[in-house]
Formats: sequence, C-alpha cells, structure tokens
Amino acid sequence: MSVQQYDEIGEAFEGFKSLPLMRYGEVPSFLGMVGDVSGKSVLDLACGTGFYSREFKRRGATDVFGVDISVEMIAAALEIERRDPLGVRYEVGDVSELRPLDRRFDIAVGVQCLNYAEDITEMERMCRNIQRSLVPGGEFFVFAQKPDYRFDCASLDTYGFRCEPTGEEIETGPRVRVTALLDPQPISIVSAVPRREVYEECLRGAGFSEVKWVPLQVAEAGIREFGEDFWADLLAHPPLEMLRCRA
Repeated sequence: MSVQQYDEIGEAFEGFKSLPLMRYGEVPSFLGMVGDVSGKSVLDLACGTGFYSREFKRRGATDVFGVDISVEMIAAALEIERRDPLGVRYEVGDVSELRPLDRRFDIAVGVQCLNYAEDITEMERMCRNIQRSLVPGGEFFVFAQKPDYRFDCASLDTYGFRCEPTGEEIETGPRVRVTALLDPQPISIVSAVPRREVYEECLRGAGFSEVKWVPLQVAEAGIREFGEDFWADLLAHPPLEMLRCRA
C-alpha cells in the first residue's frame, strides 16, 4: 500500500514540513521528545526524504542511517545529501524485513512508520527488528496518528491537512486518508490508525519497556505567529500523538 503512493510523491514530500501543523506541531514536538542527540547514533526508519535524518546530523549525531521502503524517497534523500553533504547514510529497506545492520544504534525513530503494518504480525515483526537494532537501553521514538482520534478537529484544514476515514478497517485499526493541502497540488496518503493497545502490546512483546505516550504540543513560535486562539481547536482535538520506549 505505502510504496507506490510514496514513490509518486518524491521530493515534494519535503513540502509537508512547511504546513502549520508540521512546522509548529510535529517537528518541534518530536525533536523536543527525542532531545539531545549529540554524540549518539540514530536509526531513522521510514525516513522519507531524510528531513529528520538531516536534522539529527546537524544537531550533533555521530552516525545517522535512514531507511525507507520507497526507492523514490531514498533517491530524493540522496540527491539532497549530494547537494548539501552532511554525512547521512541512506538505504532502501522494509522495516518489517529489516536486514541485520552493521551496528546497533543509540536511538531509533519512526515517524509514520508502524502504522503502515498491514496486520498485527507485521507490526510485531517491525518492532522486533527495531529492538534488535538498538543497544541495550537504547530508545525508540514514534510519531503517528492519535490512536483514538475521532476526526472532530473541525478546522484541521486551517493547519494544512485534511484527515478522513476511508470506511475500511484492518486488523490493527481503521484506515484513514490524510491530505496535505499543498499549493498548487494537494497530496493524499492512505494509512492505518492502529489502536493504542496494538502499539503497546507489539512494542512490549518485542522487548521494549517504559512505553509512554507523549502529547502533541505547539511551539511558542507558532503561538507568536498565529496567536493562541488559532491553535485552540487543534489542541482540543489533536490528530497526532507520540510515544517513547526503551530497548
């Protein structure tokens, strides 16, 4: 499901991060949760065009390795690396079939990654592969659709997105269509919204501990630019949520 739709997007995916929800919600929230990466190694799973891979390298990570199932996404990441070399490594790969890597990492991140599992067995396999790729005590940080989101943020398009249930349910949870309202051409992606217990049971079953959900926040810069009232509906009905756990 995910490969073809991402292959068709390519470097246009970079535009997602310019939309208000991403720029002032996702990005600062996720980077704030991950925290200081200086001197650490980072495995970026479902890395897309390498936005977070590059950011972690700029923030002092010693080794950053990005993996994505989409050939076109990795091609775009490599082209950006060619234009602005940071020393980030990239590879085409499926997290559910992740090969044994040449090292274990201090940190693994998965932004919109586990929610592409087609069933619980596949998510369990993803989690085991990630766990074995981390040093003992290493941390795994996840960013995804909020598991119990009720599609009740009436003004979500104000923040740059539209999120609609497709009416289809798979083993992990309902499918949704998320549309980034980019100009001139909106981009839609279909994924699943796994239930909260699916995430927790798959992670714990793979050997992760200290599984903790972390809410989305809005950066002070976003409040200064748009005002508190602008963000009230988003914070009352957040469509995104994060979690962290330890190997």
